[in-house]
Amino acid sequence: MERPYEDDEDELRRRRRRMRRRQEMRRRRRRRMLIRRTIKIGMAAAAIGILLFMIKIIWGKINPDRGTVSGLRQRVTAEAQNALLADSMSNGGAVNPEGDGQGAGDGSSGVQPDYRYEATEDTLALGEDITSSYALFVDTENDTILASRDAFSRMVPASMTKVLTALVAAEHVENWDDTFTITIDITDYSFKNHCSNAGFDRDETVTIRDLMYGTILPSGADASLGLAIYVAGSQEAFVDLMNKKLEELGLSKTSHFTNCVGIYEADHYTTAYDMAVMMEAAIQNEMCREVFSTRIYTTSATEQHPEGIELSNWFVRRIEDKETNGIPVYGKTGFVDESGSCAVSFGTNENGRTYICVTANSGSKWWCINDHAKLYQELTKEP
Repeated sequence: MERPYEDDEDELRRRRRRMRRRQEMRRRRRRRMLIRRTIKIGMAAAAIGILLFMIKIIWGKINPDRGTVSGLRQRVTAEAQNALLADSMSNGGAVNPEGDGQGAGDGSSGVQPDYRYEATEDTLALGEDITSSYALFVDTENDTILASRDAFSRMVPASMTKVLTALVAAEHVENWDDTFTITIDITDYSFKNHCSNAGFDRDETVTIRDLMYGTILPSGADASLGLAIYVAGSQEAFVDLMNKKLEELGLSKTSHFTNCVGIYEADHYTTAYDMAVMMEAAIQNEMCREVFSTRIYTTSATEQHPEGIELSNWFVRRIEDKETNGIPVYGKTGFVDESGSCAVSFGTNENGRTYICVTANSGSKWWCINDHAKLYQELTKEP
């Protein structure tokens, strides 16, 4: 009597199994279609990429004078470059995009720069391979400009400012093991201006050596301000020393600083050329060169940091795996919205020849680093 009911149950189970099989088949078809579509999109993207790459190569062969780093074709006349340099050193300010030529420094001392680079008939004008709006690459042994782009135009230095901060501090500090206590004014200034920091705490007593490394390796505003106040009593007084140093270097007509950290202010500016001079002056100082050449440094133990703080050199960590023609490269990065990503670096080859590179207004920190790597790779080859 119960057989019909059991037959219905069996039929229902069979229908459910068929339905599940059909659903699974539909899911498999959809997955296969999605995979095929993804493969097609990937192949199309690869084809477009290859096509664009080929167009770039062909265009480079048709028009080799575009001045790319890889082509090394376009040359600027030495007369034009050196005339621009002479103008920037003799007029009232740096050549800038607006063309007003005004500078804050009066340059009344007439002091000539200790370091002066000149263009030659082999100086290159950089092309599309370099993303930075401002660039300069110099050979300090011959004091020659190997390549440039708007090197005498006014630009925002951002944290490259700390190159001069470190140099001025190094010339005034007598005891690197002396100590300084971080104040609430320092931490508040750094917080208010959204600065990067070494990581020192309020009321933490640290050595001046730690402040120096904290200024350069992690680009710490807390460390920079600590150095400034230790040396001069206030940031304002220290900035006066910085601008006095610019005057000594013959740069007061084209560079002017208003803070020791690198935050943007309208009257805080420099040029790529001037940054190269500052870097060369800095690496002539033994303490500065030691700090710039350090990859990792651990600060002294304090109550707040019993094991110290491990500080890393941002520039070195970003460029150390790049091809730079075998030259170890060290430097200082920077960024504010108005400057874009920027950096100033130096490298010395096995023969003792030192090069300095400055770039600014790149679209990202990695593009900036790549610009430096490309320039070292292409411009430091020796016969």
